[in-house]
Amino acid sequence: MNDKTAYALSLVRQALARYTDTPSDAIELDTSLADLAVDSLTLAELLFELEDRLGTTISETESVPRLISDVVALIEPFIDDQEVKSVA
Repeated sequence: MNDKTAYALSLVRQALARYTDTPSDAIELDTSLADLAVDSLTLAELLFELEDRLGTTISETESVPRLISDVVALIEPFIDDQEVKSVA
């Protein structure tokens, strides 16, 4: 896993802490959103929170994210390399 992916995963884990009781270290890239009881409303709230944290707007996707890796892939393009270096 590269630094940008690790940073994106960290952001997703932090945001999910508000919506699920699952410990953040148990959330991996291959974790299903359904396994975390993330429904469509919760997913929308999660994406809004990630947009706020990144200061961007995530465009509509053709497919609904099903895994944490799908959410990570959505936000990775909006992560500045400087952000990653500042936490590394």
